[in-house]
Amino acid sequence: MAPLVYIMAILGCGDDGATCNRERIAPISYQSVAECQAAVPAMLARSTDLSYPVISASCERGTPQIADSRQRMRPAAS
Repeated sequence: MAPLVYIMAILGCGDDGATCNRERIAPISYQSVAECQAAVPAMLARSTDLSYPVISASCERGTPQIADSRQRMRPAAS
């Protein structure tokens, strides 16, 4: 069985915070949900380029394969 990892999805939301779209996956995987949640404030601070009234993040279970493919799909620098 593959080890469990967590990934952070960055979400762009409307004013009400209820309607959100997944905009990107953070380029780092985490060993625990607590480690992922601790990194949320810093990752949100780096996501100010998104054009939404509310930006949030969600820590989700992933697999090492998801984490590896995400590393290859890093967003282009602006």
